[in-house]
Amino acid sequence: MKIYTRRNALVGYLVLGARKRKIQRKVRRRRSGFKVAAYVGLGLVSAGILAAVLAVAIRRRSLEAAALDAGSDDELEIVGEYVTAPDPVPAT
Repeated sequence: MKIYTRRNALVGYLVLGARKRKIQRKVRRRRSGFKVAAYVGLGLVSAGILAAVLAVAIRRRSLEAAALDAGSDDELEIVGEYVTAPDPVPAT
């Protein structure tokens, strides 16, 4: 019985080729420069959007605080139990 046949040679060749490709994939796991640049750009854009949202929120808060400080006295008048009523007139 022959050990070396065409079928065994083909199977061995395919197995060795598959193992070689597997090893090359492990070595080539680096990201391409285009992907790295895309990820960095996406990070910068998202950081810029976050900074803009924070700036708008801070600006609104400061404008609301300024509007409360500059409001008329009628708007800031305390109404309720803290308002002092005039002294009652004594009964005669």
